[in-house]
Amino acid sequence: MNPSHHDQVILGLNHEDATQRQMALIELSELLNDDSLEPLLGSLVDEDAVVRRLAIGLLEELGDARAVPGIIDCLADADHEVREAAHAALREFRGEGVAAPLIRAMSHADPEVRRGVIVGLRELKDASAVEPLIEALGDESAAVRREAVVTLGYLRHPRAVEPLRLRLKDGDEQVRRLAVGALGFFNGPALLDDFVAALGDAAWRVRVEAAIVLGRSALSGAIPALLGGLSDPYWQVQKEVIAALGRLSARAAAPQLLGFLASESADLRRAAIYALAQLGERDVVPALRALQNDSDVEVRKALAFALQVLGEERPN
Repeated sequence: MNPSHHDQVILGLNHEDATQRQMALIELSELLNDDSLEPLLGSLVDEDAVVRRLAIGLLEELGDARAVPGIIDCLADADHEVREAAHAALREFRGEGVAAPLIRAMSHADPEVRRGVIVGLRELKDASAVEPLIEALGDESAAVRREAVVTLGYLRHPRAVEPLRLRLKDGDEQVRRLAVGALGFFNGPALLDDFVAALGDAAWRVRVEAAIVLGRSALSGAIPALLGGLSDPYWQVQKEVIAALGRLSARAAAPQLLGFLASESADLRRAAIYALAQLGERDVVPALRALQNDSDVEVRKALAFALQVLGEERPN
């Protein structure tokens, strides 16, 4: 019996010339079937990085969960592009049999592998990953802790709330910032004090995240802390605090928000305009109209929107 075209192409994966092996993989992309799995797994350890990368892509397309352990090994590959291909592929695998090897690899000695498999777990939404992910919050690698925080926030499992609260005191700024965002998915009055404390974090990016979460919280108890945040030394924090006060319809903030209309920062002027519009107080209209000739086009657009919301004519 003559070998099929598929089998002939598979033979090319053993060619001594790397370019020929690459061409065989490219041709195989049009012929993929269940019999392609084992040869492709063999190509994951090819001496040529391009071959390894192409094999990962084809295994991703094949979608067979049996390929997951081999792709996990590629997360520690010496070649950057192979590692990136493995990261991308693991995010695409779904179905039965995918979560188990990813969870097992969370104890891998290489932190890059541990980080990569956590990213792969994110879209699976598999409850069996919750406890291993909580354990990963204490990983020695900040990069691994970051991915564990994000994934637990994405899964929104109530078991993760208390462990995530502990990460608000993590030594890594990004872990703390991500923990604030992850806890924002759970929300609720019980977390208000945590978000308020984060608004006073030493890192301004954490404070920005806290302001965003407080603005989305619908918790009126956040307003006093946000009013204090208007004096933050970083304009990025001030901007999100202003936006949060607008979302919470904090009428007590109106005098301070009016003060920001004279800010040297166009971003802060624009944020204040939108926030004042959300408050719905028509007595701010004269102060808003004073900006109708503002030098910043985005400020003028914000003004037109605010006047429309407040039932006023657009400025000329």
